[in-house]
Amino acid sequence: MTIVRPEDWQPQGVDYLEPRAWEALRLTDQSVLVTAGAGAGKTEFLAQKATYLLQTNLCPNPKRILAISFKRDAARNLKARIDKRCPPEQARRFNSFTFDAFAKSLVDRFRSAIPDPFSPPIDYQIVMPTRRDYENFLDRKNVQSINSQQLELEIASTRLPIMGNNDISNLVGEYWHEQYDSYEEVYLSFAMINRLVEWLLRENPLIQCALRLTYPIIFLDEFQDTTSAQFELLSTAFGVSDPVYTAVGDDKQCIMGWAGAMPDAFERFQETFSAENTSLLSNWRSHEDLVKIQHVIASRIDPNVEIPNARATRSVDGDVAAIWDFDSNEQEAEGLANWINREVRSSDLEPHDIAILVRMYANNVEEQLAQAFSRAGLRLRNETRKVGDIQIQDLLSEDLTEIFLPILRLGATERSPEDWIDALQFLQYLGAIDPYDDLGQQQSQKKLERLVRDLRLLMDKCNPEVKAAGHVVQTIMEFITESSLRQAIPEYQRQKDFDRVWNGFTKLFGECADRTKTWSQTLDEFIGLGQVPLMTIHKSKGLEFHTMVFYGLDNQTWWSLKPSRPEELNTFFVAFSRAEQRAFFTLCRERGEPVNWIERLLEPAGVRRVESQTLIAGSN
Repeated sequence: MTIVRPEDWQPQGVDYLEPRAWEALRLTDQSVLVTAGAGAGKTEFLAQKATYLLQTNLCPNPKRILAISFKRDAARNLKARIDKRCPPEQARRFNSFTFDAFAKSLVDRFRSAIPDPFSPPIDYQIVMPTRRDYENFLDRKNVQSINSQQLELEIASTRLPIMGNNDISNLVGEYWHEQYDSYEEVYLSFAMINRLVEWLLRENPLIQCALRLTYPIIFLDEFQDTTSAQFELLSTAFGVSDPVYTAVGDDKQCIMGWAGAMPDAFERFQETFSAENTSLLSNWRSHEDLVKIQHVIASRIDPNVEIPNARATRSVDGDVAAIWDFDSNEQEAEGLANWINREVRSSDLEPHDIAILVRMYANNVEEQLAQAFSRAGLRLRNETRKVGDIQIQDLLSEDLTEIFLPILRLGATERSPEDWIDALQFLQYLGAIDPYDDLGQQQSQKKLERLVRDLRLLMDKCNPEVKAAGHVVQTIMEFITESSLRQAIPEYQRQKDFDRVWNGFTKLFGECADRTKTWSQTLDEFIGLGQVPLMTIHKSKGLEFHTMVFYGLDNQTWWSLKPSRPEELNTFFVAFSRAEQRAFFTLCRERGEPVNWIERLLEPAGVRRVESQTLIAGSN
């Protein structure tokens, strides 16, 4: 393995790093906070810095880099970039988790070391409590002094063991005991798992020591969304002086205050870890006209924000941002569907290039739009819809999905070199084949050849439908084996966690097979090609689309979008910044009135209101 001298290292896979990114990348003996706006390439910066540290041996074997993100697809995306840039023996030393997955991995590995009475059984159940769940608990306890959101935040922030002797701490203690003792199974939320891990580490200095020896370098993505409990867990696990932290984020995209995100996250990071601060100025996602509008919103959030350098090229004519004004819900649905249909027919755009974002309740919006879209020859893809116990968007970022899709592509197509490389790498990973083991490499290729041959025979013999889809995926599972998957992937070591993903995968694959005529079409359907994605703003964070349409910019749908609620303006900014070329908003008079202060804010930047008659006429 060749080691590159730090002064000779060059960026991998990109042509340009702005000077400030170079400075932050080379800062390896001190923690650094990188603030960067929408489209600045925060994930790419982390990938470049990790590659630099690994390829120059500044992170020497057997030391590892720990990267923590907030979303599964962000963690997967970052890991994939490292895998492409570094040889396997280096890439294996980059571990990418979400906060929840990292905490859960420690509970699953060391649960017996958690003090009684909170040491969970191996078959504990993961739950995602809703507001109604907390309200029901408060009703059962006849408590009216706090609301469900306050209870949720108290559970997430209260240290174990619960030492207080007041009404709040007693109530939190009762909640914990109910989750352990009142049902046939133990039910844990990720907030509770966080508290268990923080207690586990405080009580076990040897585990702390092992973590600190393993991970001298820690990356933190989307740091503006970090909660006090997560920050406390980091400090307990790794201390404030041992590791070198690199955090990236954008305070203008802080939209998780309702979930306990620290309002002063950046200040606390700098103070706690004596971190240097630098800002990136490039915007690689959006063209200049969109960036100018984004800057108007950003300046309302932070008057001192610097103007980004737009790096993308405008490729569309006409409006790049507007508010579409409709009289009725029916007119809104028909107008939106017909406009997207016209764009798809008259340009190189595909339906999946145009995303519809909503503030919340994507399932309700799907019902409101589905018929109009069907009449226009379009299909919606509700990314928040659950298949079994997992949402579609989460399923697509799962390791199991990443492993199965290239193998299925090889069975459905005559030739696919990229899928062959991906499938072979996954098999070698599952089999723990050393990259320098020539015999092991050859045996892996022969095994994959046999699997693909058998898979093609099976898929050639049967047309896509639910039962056939089950046989196809089961053939792959019998070859890979469930035990190999669960042994290699920590998140699947518990049977319930594996079953949740496997059942969701087989259910969605069967649904897609039942709607298509060829297996290639089934796979396109599975990943959402040819469908208009529908998701909430929170689910869209970190993603980008050629054209973004926000459904419901009115004072009833988005009643909380007020000047007195800065986090809602941050959410508006996140929605707007998903767009590469165009960003539109729909206003429906039947549903609510305009959000006038937003229109006044955007009007000087050229964002105008477009009457429905104009839009409909253009669609005919």
